[in-house]
Amino acid sequence: MDFKLQGIITPLVTPFDAAGELNIAAVKPLVDYLIDRGIHGLFPAGTTGEGALLTLVERRQLAEAVVDAAAGRVPVIIHAGATTTCAAQELVHHAQAIGAQAAAIIPPFFYRHRDDALLTHYVTVANSAPDFPIYLYNFPAVSNNTLTFDLVMAMRAQAPNIIGMKDSSGSLELLNQLHTATNGQFNTANGGDGQILMAQALGFDASVSGNSNVAPELFVALYTAAHAGKLAEARLLQQKVNQVRQLLGDGSDLSLFKQMVARRGVDVGDVRAPLLAAAPAMVAERWAALQALAIF
Repeated sequence: MDFKLQGIITPLVTPFDAAGELNIAAVKPLVDYLIDRGIHGLFPAGTTGEGALLTLVERRQLAEAVVDAAAGRVPVIIHAGATTTCAAQELVHHAQAIGAQAAAIIPPFFYRHRDDALLTHYVTVANSAPDFPIYLYNFPAVSNNTLTFDLVMAMRAQAPNIIGMKDSSGSLELLNQLHTATNGQFNTANGGDGQILMAQALGFDASVSGNSNVAPELFVALYTAAHAGKLAEARLLQQKVNQVRQLLGDGSDLSLFKQMVARRGVDVGDVRAPLLAAAPAMVAERWAALQALAIF
């Protein structure tokens, strides 16, 4: 398959209305805001997008809205991970049918599964859509399951449309092993914003950045400088990114992300219960500190 993710991919926040329902009308303004500021791809319904708090119907509705809003300007990778194999298959087939460029699948979460169960799960889902690019999504902290080098290589051997992985484990070791073993053919995307410069130094292809919802310009600038080998500039930009991460909680408070996006001009509502809304005083304080960084 020729498809390959590159650049900064935003796992966009999911817009809700005042009643906590999916706000489809807010999807296009959010997508336009991100694309206009240089984002290279969109990843809806992931961890940052509160995907685990959405119903399967809502996930399909959101996927359709994002694909429609992107209108081919940047690739859309639909998060299709689910607790059951049949649900993951359903989401993958839907993603392909609506014109998304790929799907990403976190291991089935909650239960801890043996490697042979994970292998069967992924191969079954991938083989059910053999001409559609599939990405693995390694995030042990939330899935309770870890993808290993041997497991990933076994998956690739049985399902060639598994073409890459987003790794949010906090380590770059697995991605580096896969990158090296496949001579760079396996599409590598790190999921830690503190590691963007390091990931580029290792030759990885992309970074999936939750904080880029708030400051897309900064993350695009960092990727561009690092990818071009402008090390001094990239170091300074990574330091700015780290300041943003500290101010925003680095994804630990999704309400803070959403409130900052609203202050940037796109009302995406707040988080869905049981997640809690950020305190207004803290939002005001962090917004002032963010503006002081002069990054947008």
